[in-house]
Parts: sequence; structure tokens; C-alpha cells
Amino acid sequence: MKTKEKLRIIPLGGLQEVGKNMTVIEYRDEMILIDCGMTFPEDDMPGIDVVIPDISYILKNQKKLKGIVITHGHEDHIGAVPYILKQINVPVYGTKLTLALLENKLKEHRLLRSSKLVTVSYKKPMKIGKHFDVEWISVNHSIPDAAALAITTPLGVLVHTGDFKVDFTPIAGAPIDLNRLAEIGDKGVLALFSESTNVLREGFSMSERKVGATLDRLFALMKNNRIIIATFASNVFRIQQIINAAERYNRKVVLSGRSMLNVMGIAQNLGYLRVKKNTIVDIKDMHRYNPKQLVLITTGSQGEPMSAMTRIANGQHKQIQLAKEDVIILSSHPIPGNENAVNTVINSLLDKGVRVIYESLSEIHVSGHAYQEEHKLMLSLLKPKFFIPVHGEVKHLLKHMEVAQRMGIPKNNIFMLENGACLEMNRTEAHRVKDVESGQVLIDGLGIGDVGNIVLRDRKHLSEDGLIIAIIAMNKKSGEMVSGPDIISRGFVYVRESTDLMNEVRNTVSKSVENCKKNNVKEWSAIKSQIRDDLRNFIFKKTRRNPMILPIIMDV
Repeated sequence: MKTKEKLRIIPLGGLQEVGKNMTVIEYRDEMILIDCGMTFPEDDMPGIDVVIPDISYILKNQKKLKGIVITHGHEDHIGAVPYILKQINVPVYGTKLTLALLENKLKEHRLLRSSKLVTVSYKKPMKIGKHFDVEWISVNHSIPDAAALAITTPLGVLVHTGDFKVDFTPIAGAPIDLNRLAEIGDKGVLALFSESTNVLREGFSMSERKVGATLDRLFALMKNNRIIIATFASNVFRIQQIINAAERYNRKVVLSGRSMLNVMGIAQNLGYLRVKKNTIVDIKDMHRYNPKQLVLITTGSQGEPMSAMTRIANGQHKQIQLAKEDVIILSSHPIPGNENAVNTVINSLLDKGVRVIYESLSEIHVSGHAYQEEHKLMLSLLKPKFFIPVHGEVKHLLKHMEVAQRMGIPKNNIFMLENGACLEMNRTEAHRVKDVESGQVLIDGLGIGDVGNIVLRDRKHLSEDGLIIAIIAMNKKSGEMVSGPDIISRGFVYVRESTDLMNEVRNTVSKSVENCKKNNVKEWSAIKSQIRDDLRNFIFKKTRRNPMILPIIMDV
């Protein structure tokens, strides 16, 4: 492969995982970034708010970066943009709703004035740098203005599907632009990057209109009940159908949850949400209406701890209290990893005596991601030379590779990548080269990346076993213990009910200090280490627990 004539494809997020999608496309002295997503923390990340990809490679090559191109406005595709723009000021390109949602995030981070956002139109390529022409192609998804990308480079056309499905009867807008995809495929596609979220499911995904029919049936059956529906705030089409059903049955709509209010406000202002003048009622005014006249739309379909639905289920919502006549509809499918949280919310609701309807009981959710037959259609239209499955866990990527082989793509032209992998290609061949630095950056409050593995380990240790603090006062010259030891316990045992144990802990610390004095150990770091070791051994032998032990020595 000639040195200059090569494209580099470097995923930094979204490979062998669901979330924080980010891919670098690099040619010579220029590169663009496809999507900038985030994901939510795992259970073993206490205190972490969000997780974004490690962008060390981008920072090292920031002079090459000519722009960020966004496929659609979901958090796992735009959530990391503010954190990147804090470090590199480059233009961000996207469709109208996508950038409107991003503007809202940039306002929160006080970056809107300094950011350059470029609104694009379908089928109108945008020149980015010298080497890239990017065209946005209309696709169906669970949010309006979603797009696939056709990126023309000096070596050929790359297509990134974004998140997509094939829906010939969408709630709003046009069906996926299969004609344009076919035209691109006929001219030749060098490489296809295709999302893999639902590739394990056979057949075709259902149209969003299926949910509308189910909602209509449920509203007809529940004329004497207040209806509370939890769904994704970004699922504008789903919310449109809820509003349509509410208007048909003369109900008022109440929105609950900050993200729900933000997204619905933006969607309504831009004309993506059609609502009659007096349909939406402020949550503060809902007491003026009979409960059976109301539909409440809330966040929290994934069981998020601080979401509106979780607070409702736990009886902690300030404005919404459950009544036994209420009907709860969870109009979503649990994201992998969220199943336990969703089940906890369902059980809490059922325990309060309300009726709960969720996906396994009724057709109140359809996916925004393509099933196997839709992936086959995409492959047959684009006929790529090289194929790289993206946006999925290992099982999804492997299945997608299998589907691509069945569609006639040679095994040697299909690449299973992971975050940080570097794939080089020219017009005729492609191969892996040395990986780049990758990983994840943890966001805690205003801190970006200042919480690492050691801090997480300590947090986990504290959450599981608690803390023992041993405080003593010493004369540094004589090595005598002047006072103490005072023992503070947090999350280990309740001190007032463990007097004997606390006395034994004090004796253990005193003996450690005496032994240090006998052995002429004067360095405080060594004394602390001895106290820690002796106390850990004693506590484990006594309780089979292993709390964090923090010795503190004060100079008197």
C-alpha cells in the first residue's frame, strides 16, 4: 500500500459496546469525526455522571481535524460534543433538529457563542477540508432528521448508515431514501459502516404506526383512568402519537422531566411536533382537571435513578402521586444493562396497586433500529467493497459479519474492529495497522477525566465495606502517643451498638504504636502503614470485613 494513498478509519467509541459512538476518518493531513457520543456509567462507577471516549488521538492531531459530522440527535451520538469543543474549536455539521438539540447542550456548557454550527440539507454535499465531501441522506429512526452519511474521499466513497430502520409509513417526513442509497451503490462504495443494534432480530422491524394503533386501543379501553406514559424524551414520533391519541379522546397532556420539556419545546418550535393550542397543560395546573382527562408523559423508561418515573414509583415526585385507578405504560425497550433498573421500577409500581403495561405485555414499543432483512437490503443496495459493522456489542458485530458474508461480501473484506483499532485502506486492499490510544473518560460534575481507576476503586471499596479512621496525637521527637486513639466509623458498624469492638480497635491501634516505638520506627509513614496492617488483620479476623482504614497522626 503506497504511503500517501491510504485512508485511515479509527473508531474511538461504539465498537463492541452500545454508546459513545465516535469514528475518525483520516486522509493525509486532514481528518473528520463522525458523531461524538456519550454513555451512562456502569454499576461499578459510583458517582460518575457520564462516560465519553478518550480523545487523546484527536488532541495529538488536532491541526488535522476539519470538522465533526453528526448523524442524528441522540445522546450516544452528540453527548460528548461539548467536552470536545472545550478543547478543540472546530465546526459541527448536522441537520436542523440535531443542531437545535446540540445548541441546548452547548448553552448549558456556555459554549454556544464560541461554537460554529453548520446546518446541512439532505442530498446537498458539504465540502469539509480539501479531501472530504459529506452528503446527508434521509433515513428513518426514532428521532426526526436522522441521516446516513456518504463521504466522498480521493480514494472512494465511504457510507456510514447512522442509526436507521426502513419504515415505509413513518409518522412524519419521508421514508428512508432508498433511491439515493441505490444511486450511490451503483457508482461504487469503497466501505460501508453499518449499525448493528438489532441485527440479531430476524425479519423486518415494525412501523412506528403500529404503536399508534396500540395506543388508540388502550386509550379507548381506559376512559376512566389517568394514563401515565414513560418514553424517551427524544422519541418525538412516539410522543406525537401519544398526543394524537390524547386529542382524539379529549385528554389534556402533561409533560414531566427536564429533558422531556427541553426536547418537546425544541421539536414544537421547529415544527416537528404538531399540537393543538390547548392540549398541553402545565404540571402545576393539572389539579384543575379530573384525572381521567389527563395523560402524563414522563422520562424514566429506562429506570434512571433520578428520572420522573422512578421518583413517581418511589413516591418521591413532588407533583405526581399515584392513585390505584392510574395506568402506567412503559413505551420503550430496556437498553442492555438497564433490565434490572426497569424491573425494579415495574415492581415498585405494581406494589402500589396500579396497572402497568410494558413491552412484553403489549405492542407499545417498536425499535428505531433495523432488523436483519433491512440490513440485507442496505448491503444489497450499497454493494460495498469493504464492510465494517459498528454500533453494537461483540455478539451484534459477529452476527452482522455473518449477514454480510451471506450477502456476498468476501470474508477477507469484512473487518471486526474495536475501539482504538486502525484500519488502513486504498482502492483495492485494507488491513489493520498499529492501534491508537483509546478508552473512556469519566465525567464527574465539572471534572473531566480526573476520576480514574484508583479513585473508582476507592469509591467502590467505601461503598462495599465502609471506612475506619484512627486518629492519634504524637510527640514527633519522643515518639510518645499523647492522646487517642480516637476511632471514627462510617459505613462499617454503628459505633453506639459496637462498643466492645471499638474498644478492641483502639487497643489494636495502641499496640501498633507501642510496637513501633519498641522497634525504633519513627517515620510517620511507616507508623501509619503498621497501624493499617495491624488493624486490617484484626478487623478481618473479627468480622470478615475489609473496610478502608485511614490512620491520621497529628503532631503535638
